[in-house]
Amino acid sequence: MKIHVQTLCLCLLVGLIAVPLPSMAVESGGTEMMAPYFFVEGGESNLDRFPLKSTDVKVNIRGVIADVRVTQRYTNQGGRPINGRYIFPASTRAAVHGMTMTIGERVIRAEIKRKEKAKAIFNEAKKSGKSASLLSQQRPNVFSMEVANIMPGDTIDIELHYSELLVPEEKVYSFVFPTVVGPRYSSGSVDEKQDKWIANPYLKEGVEEQADFTMEVRLATGIPIKDLHSSSHKVDNDWQGASEGKVTLAASELHSGNRDYILQYRLAGEQISSGLMLYEGEEENYFLLMVQPPERLVKATIPAREYLFVVDVSGSMHGFPLDTAKEMLRDLIGNLNSGDMFNVLLFAGGSNVMEPRSVPANNENIIKALRFIDNEQGGGGTELSQALRRGLALPVTEGFSRTMLVVTDGYIQAEKESFRLIQENLNKSNLFAFGIGSSVNRYLIEGLAKAGLGEPFIVTGPSDAPAVAEKFRRMVSQPVLTNIQVDYSGIKAYDVEPSAIPDLFADRPVVIFGKWQGERQGSITLNGTGGGGKDVKNQFSLVDSESGQENEPLRTLWARQRLMRISDYFSGFDDENIEEIATLGLKYNLLTSETSFVAVHEVVRNTSGAAADVKQPLPLPKGVSNMAVGSKKTPEPELWLMLIGVFATIFVLFRRNRRSNSFGFGGELK
Repeated sequence: MKIHVQTLCLCLLVGLIAVPLPSMAVESGGTEMMAPYFFVEGGESNLDRFPLKSTDVKVNIRGVIADVRVTQRYTNQGGRPINGRYIFPASTRAAVHGMTMTIGERVIRAEIKRKEKAKAIFNEAKKSGKSASLLSQQRPNVFSMEVANIMPGDTIDIELHYSELLVPEEKVYSFVFPTVVGPRYSSGSVDEKQDKWIANPYLKEGVEEQADFTMEVRLATGIPIKDLHSSSHKVDNDWQGASEGKVTLAASELHSGNRDYILQYRLAGEQISSGLMLYEGEEENYFLLMVQPPERLVKATIPAREYLFVVDVSGSMHGFPLDTAKEMLRDLIGNLNSGDMFNVLLFAGGSNVMEPRSVPANNENIIKALRFIDNEQGGGGTELSQALRRGLALPVTEGFSRTMLVVTDGYIQAEKESFRLIQENLNKSNLFAFGIGSSVNRYLIEGLAKAGLGEPFIVTGPSDAPAVAEKFRRMVSQPVLTNIQVDYSGIKAYDVEPSAIPDLFADRPVVIFGKWQGERQGSITLNGTGGGGKDVKNQFSLVDSESGQENEPLRTLWARQRLMRISDYFSGFDDENIEEIATLGLKYNLLTSETSFVAVHEVVRNTSGAAADVKQPLPLPKGVSNMAVGSKKTPEPELWLMLIGVFATIFVLFRRNRRSNSFGFGGELK
């Protein structure tokens, strides 16, 4: 059989062309691939491609409630009118209940509308040449801001107002302000109408954020503060007393909007602000019960368990995030008990499992697992649901209770698919979720843990890994509080959230929202079983509890808690569910998946014709590489090796062909 070298090379090249190489989508005719893509400088010189100039955050923390105002300043420094769109994150607990738009001296208060109506109002204003703004929820922790008809020289300020409950863990309070949305991997099942925000441009790795970021936090805790610090940013502290202070970003952090802002503090005497808070409204009365968990009285021996480590090795994990994950896994796997069983499943676009079934945690298997993980460098897509299915399908070791540990940055589009999958398989495994990176998808991490009746962990860097690993080991040794029941005496409580309280693993308070009818009387009692089987009982009188106008945020915080159950994580989107979400949004003036804020300046300002549409590019989160951005289907490391082999084969064949021709032989292989 004779094959011409040229023919063989042509076949190899055709095969190479057929391989889905990584690519960056580019805008063409107003459309782009439904995947993140890199911003490319160029185009019209008189068009301002970065209309968002600054984000200024003012936070007031009183007790356990944070009142937050975020001002985004949009300025058109180009020569043409523009319409801008900006994607930004929020806390999963944020109850957004207000928005204003300021143009010059004119302040316009936004109205809450059903999302379809709000969009229609915005589009009509945009078409008619009026300046307008539209705030929409894409995910519970991802929002989009659209502004229309920003004229050359215009400055428009958009202020968002939200409230958030701060729940301490291990007696540490944390205020977290996410600053950037990481690029989301799409498996191709994107709803183009709902998820167009995923196709957002990103600046390349190492390119500085274009918008300024400033932050001021004022605290008034009522109890002296200690250990106040930021693990994410350089800050300056200005104390006005033992329990009051102001924290501002250092001047060097002006362009630090590429990672979560994290501020942590403790209260003197290791106290937490537990107790019963009340708000007596015009139509309904609201309560918040926060009960400190008991101390871990008994250092229990950790029972024999089976651990399944499900580890993300996709492109967005390349470098710093995967190095951090490896550090934590070395600690977790290296310190398993000798009686434990374990297995490791690595996933990106596909998945690889270390062994067909779990193996004993002996020295030989631990070394094998660490080598299995260390060989990965990160690359490819993030098919989490497929990995979860494969993990859940692995045989369970008889007599062992399985715990699944999912380690990921969470940069995926199909969060709810993963939540449902875990919730439907609770009889097979409980789940703890570990978010790795400077700006993880907290919605996914918290949702996975909630679905799996476990706890979420966030690891922002390698130095955090040992403490997080130890915290996990301490948690799984025994729950802090079990058999939790709430009794209401002399009070008619209703609309209580959550409706049932699972066993408490973490050293964080039990938090219960609700409403009550009638006079302010009676009591609420929480009962449970603490460490060593000791009964725990905490009773709170309504008469003796704090009530006043300063507790008005309880109204919107209750509604946000209800939305977390019916909208954020597990519920479907049938007509009845959608109607309840919309009703809550309209009644409580809340941003939801079914309601949006819209503001219109009722003056036709753009008479020159259509404005140019601009999508503000986002910085890549700190520590995330360019490999996180590209086409929907990014090749796995094995595919790269194959491509290298193809190129090498072509090169060798051409060399041989040239050599044979130079000696007078024909260019054929026999």
